[in-house]
Amino acid sequence: MRYLHTMVRISDIDAALDFYCNKFGLKEVRRTESEAGRFTLIFLAAPGDEAAGKEKAAPLLELTYNWDPETYTGGRNFGHLAYEVDDIYETCEKLRSNGVTINRPPRDGRMAFIRSPDNISIELLQKGDALPPQEPWASMGNTGEW
Repeated sequence: MRYLHTMVRISDIDAALDFYCNKFGLKEVRRTESEAGRFTLIFLAAPGDEAAGKEKAAPLLELTYNWDPETYTGGRNFGHLAYEVDDIYETCEKLRSNGVTINRPPRDGRMAFIRSPDNISIELLQKGDALPPQEPWASMGNTGEW
């Protein structure tokens, strides 16, 4: 397992970059814009992690800007932690068999979300390419907890 990033939602890209980059000293290493999803993702690295952030996509801070206005309350601006795993199906099965809540099963062989006892969302991403769909995960729906 390898730590990837922490996601924080932002309401103003310019203000966020002024704070995180100009004042706090982080460096932008990658940016993705999604017309379909209506969001911008900006990945930042600490100066000592800039090379690793570019080469290995970790460890990073992900700033998520949703194009449609939204007010974040009660810590909603904090998104999730993210970890890369060697086998997403094996990892999820181990967690599930130990009583961990899986909020989004790895139906696509690429991504899953689990929840900590304190309701912190943790994203699990398959190392390398997505694994082929595998049961029972492939047939699990979007709703409910597993």
